[in-house]
Amino acid sequence: MTQNAPDTPASVRRLDPEDAQLALARVQELLHHHEAVDHLVQQQDSDHQSNLVEGFLQRQHEDEITALVDDLHPADIAFILESLPNEERQLIWRLVGAEHDADVLLEVDDWVRESLIESMNRQDLVAATEGMDADELADIAADLPPDVVSEVQKGLTVEERARLIEAMGYPEGSVGAIMDFEMVRVRDDVSLEAVLRYLRRLPELPDHTDQIFVVDRADKLLGTLSLSSLLVNEPDVVVRSVMSTDYLSLSPQDEDADAAAAFERYDLVSAPVVDDLGRLLGRVTIAEAVDVIREDSDEQALSRAGMQEEDIFAPILMALRNRAPWLLLNIGTAAVASFVASRFEETVSAIVVLAFLMSIVAGIGGNSGNQTMTLIIRALAVGRVTAKNFWQLAKRELLVTFLVGMIGSLVAAVFAWAISRSIPVALVMMAAMICNMLIGACVGVIVPLVRTRFGKDPAMGSSVLLTFATDTLGFFIFLGLATLFLL
Repeated sequence: MTQNAPDTPASVRRLDPEDAQLALARVQELLHHHEAVDHLVQQQDSDHQSNLVEGFLQRQHEDEITALVDDLHPADIAFILESLPNEERQLIWRLVGAEHDADVLLEVDDWVRESLIESMNRQDLVAATEGMDADELADIAADLPPDVVSEVQKGLTVEERARLIEAMGYPEGSVGAIMDFEMVRVRDDVSLEAVLRYLRRLPELPDHTDQIFVVDRADKLLGTLSLSSLLVNEPDVVVRSVMSTDYLSLSPQDEDADAAAAFERYDLVSAPVVDDLGRLLGRVTIAEAVDVIREDSDEQALSRAGMQEEDIFAPILMALRNRAPWLLLNIGTAAVASFVASRFEETVSAIVVLAFLMSIVAGIGGNSGNQTMTLIIRALAVGRVTAKNFWQLAKRELLVTFLVGMIGSLVAAVFAWAISRSIPVALVMMAAMICNMLIGACVGVIVPLVRTRFGKDPAMGSSVLLTFATDTLGFFIFLGLATLFLL
């Protein structure tokens, strides 16, 4: 006889990405009603009773929004704030309970956090940040007014203040800037029973605690003690006999992207951060690693189009400053490609079908180069491209592109023959496509590597440069071959 499963408690929160989207839709609906009532108040000369009714409706909408938002996880509240225009964002932020302020400020993206902090008075900012850990405060310290940071520092212990100063001293993008100071450390000469007694006296374990760090009296890291080893061994066993000395450690100067890649590669939950003397400074957890991976992915996607992260509801002028430079460059590159094509006016006039075919040559070259560039940028991101394997990788990409080009060019040649009924046109189409695809592969390899060599983001504007090369040289090769062999 099958027993029915017990009802799920109301407090249990199930993972459903659509919950935040449904909450956003409901908030937008309530905001629309709120705006309609507000518009009514401003447009009509209502009597006192009508004003009371309209005021009641506004408060009712606000109360419903407050109840809805305060029941959400801080990450979902951050999602809603990021998805609203600034005016509506500020209204929702005003309705968010003060107990959520700190968590939401930590969850939202930088471009939203700045606008939220600007709308808060000094007292509210101090109240929201005074309970943060040193590493959390360091994450948002750059966005806070200096006097607020100074006020919050006064409430920290000497150790916490030293941690805050240390965390703020590491550059953005380093392991030191994302490391967590909250961790459990024990000596190697105590018993597991003593460790368990120590853990029971703690109010709670730090988040993502999968291992305990074993240190000596000088805080030098000696090894790690996993929670599973702590639980399955006899209580009278000494820590040094069951601790692991085979562990991965990070330096605070390491790049956070490298640390995140290590978490992905070795399936880590946490990793210790040690200085040059081997002293334990802090740890990095899977939470920080996931944040780094997501941020790098977002930045790479934007960089490919020559953009930086911006508020989707940012003022027009701010959006123009972000997008215009690379778009203007793109116009310049397109103008160069058009100029090259114009030099072959006689050829195109004599063989009109070339005007319809040359866009195919340019487009396929760009798409092929984009595939190569994506692979190279990804390989650079995970550290797989080195000086020793560069030429082997380049030759492989050229060979793959040539073979794919042979197949694709045969199909394109058949199409060219079908609309022109000319075998020479088909052969020129075939040769030009192969050449332009090889050019796209070369640019796809060289541009990211050169930008990396000079310490630049390999993805920034790469697609614009690739389009310039494949359009300009594609037109030149196709029309140049047509001029030589068809006229």
